[in-house]
Amino acid sequence: MSADVKQTAILGAGVMGETLLSGLVRAGRRVDQLLVGEKRAERAAELEERYGVAVVGNVEAAEKADTIAVVVKPQDMGDLLDEIGPALRPGQLVVSLAAGITTAFIESRVPAGVAVVRVMPNTPALVDEGMAAVSPGSHCSEEHLAEAEDLMASVGKVIRIPERQQDAVTAISGSGPAYIFFVVESMIEAGVHLGLPRTTASELVIQTLVGSAKMLRETGTHPTVLREQVTSPGGTTASALRELEIHKVRAAFLAAMESARDRSRQLAEGS
Repeated sequence: MSADVKQTAILGAGVMGETLLSGLVRAGRRVDQLLVGEKRAERAAELEERYGVAVVGNVEAAEKADTIAVVVKPQDMGDLLDEIGPALRPGQLVVSLAAGITTAFIESRVPAGVAVVRVMPNTPALVDEGMAAVSPGSHCSEEHLAEAEDLMASVGKVIRIPERQQDAVTAISGSGPAYIFFVVESMIEAGVHLGLPRTTASELVIQTLVGSAKMLRETGTHPTVLREQVTSPGGTTASALRELEIHKVRAAFLAAMESARDRSRQLAEGS
């Protein structure tokens, strides 16, 4: 391998780490440009066999790579940075996918001149439909930010936001898939309650979700307009929506997302 080939290391080979790895491979990233940091021998062998990528220790990966994507739980970030910090050098890029961890937290634990980008991904990245929001740290160039965007674009859409908005993004899109799955689960249970076989209810609800999402994305029409198109005066949909309003579903969603935002802030403060 030539010395000018830039390498990207992924530290943390859990679900999201492997999702990013597989997305980069599918997007055309050469395996000789990729490293994975993984201590468990069995997991390392599994990844090497599946992707043909070199799996090494975290420190070795940090030493060799130009870009280091850190995909670990927030509570593990401090220990990992203590481990790899001495191996890092100015000019490298650290891309953090850990919820609630600020760029300032990372910058305080790595050498001066190491660029940091904070990312809030979500699980639809597993099917290349992720939504990632990226925020630059204080030593981050346009080139560094573009590299972070390129990484995340391999598994979905990417937007740039100021870091002060990251807690809100965590509440909306980071945790968002769980809200959607909760609604789907509730609708399926309702279908069973109304006398449908569970498999039938599941097929009806899931395809309705997929079709509705596609309408939102492809028509660009405001959701209020799309909802009104389904809602005939005095009809079945109007009756159902009235019940949702009586039970204050809008207020419940707002309260839920405020709670998620507040928890993200707590994580950033080390709580």
